[in-house]
Amino acid sequence: MRYFAGIDWSDTSGHAVAVIDTHGHVVAEAHIEESPEGVAELLRLLSGVSRRRRSIPVAIETSRGLLVGTLRAHGQPVCAINPMSAARYRTRLTPSRKKSDPSDARLLANIIRGDAHLHRALWSPSPQAGAVNTLARAHLDAVRDQRALANRLRSSLREYYPSALSAWAHLPDNILRPEARAVLALAPTPTRAARLTQRQIATALTAAGRRRQVDDHTARLYAHFRIRTLRQPPAVEAAMGARTAAVLGQLDQACRATDAITTHLQTPSPHIPRPRPISASPASEPSSAPGSSAR
Repeated sequence: MRYFAGIDWSDTSGHAVAVIDTHGHVVAEAHIEESPEGVAELLRLLSGVSRRRRSIPVAIETSRGLLVGTLRAHGQPVCAINPMSAARYRTRLTPSRKKSDPSDARLLANIIRGDAHLHRALWSPSPQAGAVNTLARAHLDAVRDQRALANRLRSSLREYYPSALSAWAHLPDNILRPEARAVLALAPTPTRAARLTQRQIATALTAAGRRRQVDDHTARLYAHFRIRTLRQPPAVEAAMGARTAAVLGQLDQACRATDAITTHLQTPSPHIPRPRPISASPASEPSSAPGSSAR
């Protein structure tokens, strides 16, 4: 007889647990807290159902968190079920979409009972691999936030300040460049950009990290921002500039966060061993075949 477990996790009210057998009959249910005592209670429940506790897969609607990590550390197979998949299973069984914690725990257990071949258990990484995985996910999230804010900034500038978009369009990263953000922070409206002096532009470029061709870029931006373009009414332009300044501040924070995580990923850590270099071809051994030394 095989058994399957489901956990309907909650942020506030604890977690509902249900264990079913091969025929779908509920053999055990419980409500546990996310604590060492709660995990111990869950492991005792699974051990009471089957002596082969580690053969009972546990379905839950997340692949992260302390509960998932602790179960994997105890050797318990955990299957992460996508919440959208669980919602569609629920609709198939209960068209009214009525849900509760115990019924959702039974639903998750039934998902892996019927479709176990479609839901692979999460792999159990080493602490070093887990650290790299966490940093990689954090970097991906930071890059996504950065891109979303950059798109918001582009959309805002397109409405009243197209010269800001074209000023760095020919350079990599466009308005994501530190120098572009520095100049836009100094002049978030075309009116203020047209009043910038060459000294102010050069100071902003230097403070943003540019070291080469500062004079050339200063002259180019100085002339570019003085080209006549269509303008919004002054009051509307000032309001849009305030909105741009707010988005720009968020973008600066997102860029700093991305840079910090990137630096952390590239910095050697004593807890993460460095991989050994792999040679392009296996080391050759002395050969006793005739003529091998000549070859």
